[in-house]
Formats: sequence, structure tokens, C-alpha cells
Amino acid sequence: MVPSQSPLSEELLRRFDVPGPRYTSYPTADRFVEAFTSAHYAQALQQRASGVGTVGGRLSPLSLYVHIPFCESVCYYCACNKVITRHHERAADYLAALETEIGLNVALLGPEQPVSQLHFGGGSPTFLSDTELARVMDTLRRSFRLAAGGEYSIEVDPRTVTPSRLAHLWSLGFNRLSFGVQDFDAEVQKAVHRVQSREAVVSLVQAAREIGFESINVDLIYGLPRQTPESFAETVRQVGELRPDRIALYAYAHLPQRFKPQRRIDATQLPGAAAKIAMLSQAISGFLEHGYDYIGMDHFALQDDALSVAKRQGRLHRNFQGYSTQPDCDLLGLGVSAIGRVGVTYSQNAKTLPEYYDALRQGQLPVVRGLALSRDDLVRRAVIMALMCQGHVVFESIELSYLVDFRAQFAAELERLEPFAEMGLVEIAEDGVEVTPTGWYFVRAIAMVFDKYLQADRTREKFSKII
Repeated sequence: MVPSQSPLSEELLRRFDVPGPRYTSYPTADRFVEAFTSAHYAQALQQRASGVGTVGGRLSPLSLYVHIPFCESVCYYCACNKVITRHHERAADYLAALETEIGLNVALLGPEQPVSQLHFGGGSPTFLSDTELARVMDTLRRSFRLAAGGEYSIEVDPRTVTPSRLAHLWSLGFNRLSFGVQDFDAEVQKAVHRVQSREAVVSLVQAAREIGFESINVDLIYGLPRQTPESFAETVRQVGELRPDRIALYAYAHLPQRFKPQRRIDATQLPGAAAKIAMLSQAISGFLEHGYDYIGMDHFALQDDALSVAKRQGRLHRNFQGYSTQPDCDLLGLGVSAIGRVGVTYSQNAKTLPEYYDALRQGQLPVVRGLALSRDDLVRRAVIMALMCQGHVVFESIELSYLVDFRAQFAAELERLEPFAEMGLVEIAEDGVEVTPTGWYFVRAIAMVFDKYLQADRTREKFSKII
């Protein structure tokens, strides 16, 4: 079934078929500099340890991201930092290095740091054996205090797990899963070198529900080779019937000059702009018809899911993993290429295993670049995240928090918002800016107005397209 009606016009979708940041941070990671070193990161950890991260005399909880880079086979669309290998013994050296890095962080932070959010990403975290995953979780539990009721999630490659493995993940403390599906169409799967049956995914989702996982996410990608609006509408229908708690719908960005695996994709098989717009329009209609709320930034959730509830209550937050129900908090990025945020700094680890291992062998944190935010960065971050998460900016709130005159400081930006108001995407009032229901679908474009680093179009080309 192809949904017959879209909540968005194709004219609007075509107009915003442009590159732009996803704003998992502001400034975005392309602004990080090598002048920010491991010493600066260590200083940020020490400042938190000295009490900068306290709220009401207590430490605010941490979020942890653990990057597992290994995959057994390459997916041609992938732009993640990964290591393709069938030699599972390589994981032993990596886990030893990861334990060293965790130890260096804890030495500066102090023991018993509270953690309310944990995410394993990759690569394929389920490349690790059950014993190896248990080893990592044991290390984290010895090093931090994982709070009861926290969100503990892991990305799962359906080709690498069974119902019994899912039960093991549950026993380790994971309560949320994210399945990488991308597309159920067999021809599309062959074209991107990721073949997995719909039946296998359905079986795993059913098993996860029976085990008791609190939230199940499915990742999809539109714009892949050999996709058509009709074939992708069938995938949307099948996913809607599967009813995962959350759906992440990403646009494929074909950047073979940056990501080598994408060079294996036959560009002549990629759908054109009109077809991609049709896929997005139909997918939005399809998921809304299946009872999902549009959260923002390509994310959907069932109405009783915590993410939907948080959006309705104005409690959405955003970090390097995307939308979150957890309060804005410091994030430790652990593992090769991982990105973190501590205090008013961002940091990123070495992107290659040799460089990552070398730093840790010398007893150094593996941070190779980052950024200390300026006052202007902090103000703009507050504005952009308010738009991205709450859908509105209250001028007085920004003025009281940062001692600025909003209309004076952002006069040019408010002027650039006028066309958005004319299109019905925002409402500009005396006391603030409100994103309309239609505007939520283009919130990236609205946020971009307040990004001072986005100047020429050539700067934007490094980002994926908004739709």
C-alpha cells in the first residue's frame, strides 16, 4: 500500500532538499580543532570532579557512549568509523585498551560517578561475544554507579544475534535495543551488501518483547540503490505492522569521495531527488497512519513511548546519540573515534586503532581534538537546542540565562526567519519563536539560521541533506 496523502507538500520538500547539520551538538563536530588536546579534556574532567557538575550538592548523572568498531562484513552505505574483520580475536586487544581508557577517566573523575544513560554503538557491538560483552559491562559497573531506571541501550545487527543472545544482553543490564534494518527489500539489500530476512527481524523483535526490553528501535534508510517509492512504501508498511517503539528514518548521503565503502555502490542505481522526496513523504504518512508521533529529525515513536511523552511534556534533550529523555548531562565518549562532552567542552578520541592504542600505551587519554565553547557558542547552542527539542525559544529565558538582549543580538537571524514565517514553518512573536507543526519536519533548516559557522554552500556540503 502506498499512502495517498502526505502531511507535507512536495514543493516544501524540494525546497529544503539541501545539506545541513543534524545538531547533535553545537558547534558541530566539523568545528573541532587539534589545538584542543587530551590535557584540556583532563582539565574538564577535573573541574567536574571538583564540583562543577553538581546540582543541589549532588553530582549530575553521566551519559556513557562506548564505541565498538568491528564488523564482520562491510555495508556499502556505511559512513561510521569501523574495522571490517572476521578475526574476532582482535577484540581482546581492543577491550584491554578500553579498560585502560575507562581507568584513566575514573582516575580524574573519582569513583562512583552516577550514570543514567549508556549506549553501545559501532560498528557492530554484537560483534563481541557474550563473554566479551559481559567483560565490558563488568568493567563499567566497577567503575561507575549505574542508576536504577536508567536507559541502557545497544545497537544490534540482526545477523549477529539470536533470541538467546538477546536474553544475555538483558541479563547484562541492557533494557533498550536498536535493530539496524535499513530496508526489507531483497534487491536493495543485495545492492548495499546487507542481506537479512524480514522473518529473522520479526522473530528477534518478538523475542525482545517477550524478554522484557523497554524500548525497541528500528533504523531505516531511504535513498539507497534500487529503492523505489513503491518498494520503500512496502518496507514502511511492514515496519508499521511490526510496531517497534521507535523508528529512525535516515536519508542516505552518497559521499564516495569521503567514505570508501560507498564507492562500491552503482550510482546509476540511486533514486533521483523526486523519488527520494516521494519516499520521505509516503514514509511520514505511513508511520503517522500506524499511530506514530513525529518526534523531529527523522525520528518517530509510538504515543506511549517515553520519547513521545517527553516531547509532549517539553522534556526532550539532544546529545551525540540523538534525541533523549535524559536531562542534559555530561557525556563520556569511550573507544576509538568516540565523541564526548564535559562541561563547556567537546572532545573526540583518535579515529584509528593504532593511534588510539598508542596513546593508551603511553598512559594518555586518547583525545586528539575538540573544542572549548565560547560565550557566543553557549548562547547559540541554547537557542538551537531549544528549537530542536522544545520547538520554541522564549527570548526572556535566553536573556536571563546569558545576560543578552535577544532581539539586538539576533536581529539578522530574526530577519532571516521571516521567509520561514511566510511559509508557515515558524511564528515570530514579541516574546519568542515557535515552530509550527509543519515546521517540525524542517527544524534543521530553522536551527541553521542561528548557526554562525554556516556561511557558504561549500561549507554545507560536508553534511547530509535535511531530507
